[in-house]
Amino acid sequence: MAEVTKEQVLETLSKVRGPDLEGDIVSLGMVSDVFISDAKVYFSVSVPAERAQELEPLRAAAERIVKAIPGVKGVLATLTADRKAGSAPSPRPQPSAPAGGHAHPHPPAGGPQRPAKSGVPGVGAIIAVASGKGGVGKSTTAVNLALGLQANGLRVGLLDADIYGPSVPRLLKISGRPEQIDGKYIKPMENYGLKAMSMGFLVDEETAMIWRGPMVQSALLQMLREVAWGDLDVLVVDMPPGTGDVQLTMAQQVPLAGAVIVSTPQDLALIDARKAVNMFRKVEIPLLGIVENMSYFLAPDTGNRYDIFGHGGAKAEAERIGVPFLGEVPLTMEIRERSDAGTPVVAAVPDGPSAAIYRDIATAVWAQVSGRPQRKAPAIVFE
Repeated sequence: MAEVTKEQVLETLSKVRGPDLEGDIVSLGMVSDVFISDAKVYFSVSVPAERAQELEPLRAAAERIVKAIPGVKGVLATLTADRKAGSAPSPRPQPSAPAGGHAHPHPPAGGPQRPAKSGVPGVGAIIAVASGKGGVGKSTTAVNLALGLQANGLRVGLLDADIYGPSVPRLLKISGRPEQIDGKYIKPMENYGLKAMSMGFLVDEETAMIWRGPMVQSALLQMLREVAWGDLDVLVVDMPPGTGDVQLTMAQQVPLAGAVIVSTPQDLALIDARKAVNMFRKVEIPLLGIVENMSYFLAPDTGNRYDIFGHGGAKAEAERIGVPFLGEVPLTMEIRERSDAGTPVVAAVPDGPSAAIYRDIATAVWAQVSGRPQRKAPAIVFE
């Protein structure tokens, strides 16, 4: 059977018209970049924010017609609310979305016409693990934090929100594709008792993701809200580095219980960590604390300690800005080798000293979350 192409998908979608559109959704520029992986098709349809609920049948029709293409194994189509998608006219004045905002594809009936801020059914608290820059061991920290929370008796899931550079499949040694339930919900993958979802489960490891912002936001919200997480005490979200679209989407549309910032001790990393701290403060997300990763190096042969990147910078920064300091994680061969092998140290050596550090961090994080009421996500205002 011939391979499905992007051209085929766009030609098929050119037959889809809305009830009051002067043209089809392709010619009107409403279809995002089409992504095809393993005969599964992913795309989004941009509509005005105030009409997201009304035009849900348009999304469903687009999904059905693409699914009927011979050779297509599955389709994930979402609405991306975009105030600039003026091709779909609004029949009457309605409240618009906040500047820079995107409405959720399925806002509750009768609710306010602004980005949905509902949580995830069955999930108690959502914690973001973030960093101002890459290369500081954020994903390794997120995985071991999740396993530490689980070791402390909690039901835990892990969402890899790094669309462009997903690390969770390798760190958890999970391969294969997730199953769909009833043609809509995705069954999360699992290892070490941890439920996980990542774009890395949907595309090949070497695939270059070249999506625009709206497509990334749609994929993120699908992995968050269209995954059958079940009952979880906490969902840990491994954020991409920096302060871009994904961070703003999470802050605006998800009721985060708080954020953990990961940094290394040196000044350059701390400069970027401050940016992450300032971003979460600006959008009123509680800061659960800072972790100093690669805090010092322990030589495997002698056990001697070396402060390769300096030491104590993150702790001093936490004290300076009034954010809890969660702990120091050393740079050890054990953590590095087990992370590369997909056998995280908390799961592989639960009684070891490294695992104890992560469990202590998990204890400190959960103490804050469980003692703080869940917050509704704030609307973001750009000045």
